[in-house]
Amino acid sequence: MTAAAFSCRDLTVRYDPTEAPILSDVTFQVAPGEHVALLGLNGSGKTTLLMATVGLVPHSGDLDVCGIPASRENLAKVRDHVGFLFNVPEDQLLFPKVLDDVAFALLRRGVSGPEARAKAAVVLESLGIGHLAEQSLHHLSHGQQQRVALAGALVAEPPLLLLDEPSAALDPPGRRHLAKLLHGQSAAMLVATHDLDFARQFCTRFVLLDKARIAFDGADVGQILQVWACAD
Repeated sequence: MTAAAFSCRDLTVRYDPTEAPILSDVTFQVAPGEHVALLGLNGSGKTTLLMATVGLVPHSGDLDVCGIPASRENLAKVRDHVGFLFNVPEDQLLFPKVLDDVAFALLRRGVSGPEARAKAAVVLESLGIGHLAEQSLHHLSHGQQQRVALAGALVAEPPLLLLDEPSAALDPPGRRHLAKLLHGQSAAMLVATHDLDFARQFCTRFVLLDKARIAFDGADVGQILQVWACAD
């Protein structure tokens, strides 16, 4: 049987042992190729869950990526299976030039320089920013930097994409273009977002976090709106 692209069981995260957990006994899976929106109010634990998956915050409970336990000894393997988009793109942009930054994910996997840059250029074109390939990252707008960061997450074609607020700072045409692009991705996807209208264009399932736990998990958008309206 094929392993889930993402799986957590009794996942709990505490930043301070004297305070209530950010996530408490959270359990759900994302199947290979499934696109899931992770919804919730500010502070509900959406970003924390994504960060725990790639070892950026400690957790208790079981957390697997493509059947690989997200433990300290497996961290490199887990990250090789994940394309991650941070909410703040500056946190993951490392190189002065756009093309070099996007190609880095392939270079670290042993792809040759010319091949890595060629593939990076294709992904940049698919995001509508191919003309920025030779630009300095420091001269780009926030929205442009976010697209470059997304290109870096997509270029290695990982089986799991973890996207934190990917539609932030994009105008309506930009959100529509991005939703269309993500809809065509074959990778499994867990997308933390406040933008339900954006998510419903490419996600088939919605997981709502409230008070550190899952308040809803399903495909009925009308039902999730009712549950969300009651969240505080």
